[in-house]
Amino acid sequence: MDVLLDVDGPVAVITLNRPAKLNAITPEMAGALRACLDRVDADPGIRVAVLTGAGERSFCVGSDIRELDAYATPWEFRNRGDYGDAVRALRKPIIAAVNGYAYGGGLELAMACDIRLAASTATFAAPEIKLGWIGGSGQSALLAHAVGPGNAAVMLLTGDPIDAARARDWGLVTEVLPPEELLPAVRELADKIAARPPIAAQTAKANLRAAYAMPLDQAIQYERDLQTVCFATADAAEGRAAFAARREPVFEGR
Repeated sequence: MDVLLDVDGPVAVITLNRPAKLNAITPEMAGALRACLDRVDADPGIRVAVLTGAGERSFCVGSDIRELDAYATPWEFRNRGDYGDAVRALRKPIIAAVNGYAYGGGLELAMACDIRLAASTATFAAPEIKLGWIGGSGQSALLAHAVGPGNAAVMLLTGDPIDAARARDWGLVTEVLPPEELLPAVRELADKIAARPPIAAQTAKANLRAAYAMPLDQAIQYERDLQTVCFATADAAEGRAAFAARREPVFEGR
């Protein structure tokens, strides 16, 4: 199978499993990825997802270019099921474990995740301009938010890769680790998030996304409204009770 889903307790690991082709995504893989993400969202036992690539060389190099000519018209290409959209639509937190090349649509996939950790061997690029087009899954907007307009312009206008250290310095990833330490570190982080109340975690994710799109006053009011929703949950009551009793809370997602 070209997309693998491994559920271990509250953490689901989704692996793009086409290492011989650098985990380039075919239309069939995009559909399989969407199905995995739908399962993650639908399963209340899953609280956090991890997205990574198989092999040591590549996280994902985006769409398989050889498949692009299969679309009969540009309009059909425009209306294809987009895998970056599918990751952004996930309600639950998702962490990218970037183990190698994150190019084109692979860069977009990584940026669609909430948190990115990278192996020291990882590289990042928006190479579409070298082939005559640009990214189409939020590449410019997401890069500008992540690394700033000037750094985004360097990546978008040259198409040249940056290494993991520069990606960290620019804010594209939060941590760079030796390759053998990447997945254990990501799993440790995923377990920590999974231990938090799931309603609050999903609300925090929704609030962060909204904060990018709203004027400050609206964003603060929206945050306050979401805080009120969270405050009314059984998990929040458990948190207050556990604090008063000086014990560890047990969050059930209610």
